[in-house]
Amino acid sequence: MPRLFKLNPTPALFAGLVLSLAVPLSAAAHHGWGWTETAESRLAGEIRSISLGNPHAHLEVENADGLWDVDLAPPYATERAGFVEGVAKPGDRASFTGHRSKDANEKRFKAETITVNGKTYDVYPRREKSMKPQA
Repeated sequence: MPRLFKLNPTPALFAGLVLSLAVPLSAAAHHGWGWTETAESRLAGEIRSISLGNPHAHLEVENADGLWDVDLAPPYATERAGFVEGVAKPGDRASFTGHRSKDANEKRFKAETITVNGKTYDVYPRREKSMKPQA
């Protein structure tokens, strides 16, 4: 008859298991909405850089308060909204509706809409919004 092995977890094994579960949860929190304020707000400024890659589109936007990191939706959603390469470039003025960071010391913004060159792109069309975009 085959011999069965009994697993005796050690503290190191337990710590490794906890750590392996914590890393994906922290990554998911960064890309969700948990880091943002509940209330919607506006942001406007001059685009300094644009990245439309994964895990989400990202812009750097400068205004009188300084340089802001602005996250949009993942590439498939920004593309579906029409916000694709060429519709905006560094130097363009843009305005956003969305949610700023809960940390008032951070200049981070999670945008639901972006308006640039007279056109508004709703990158989260299924999210309920309390503010209308401004041109």
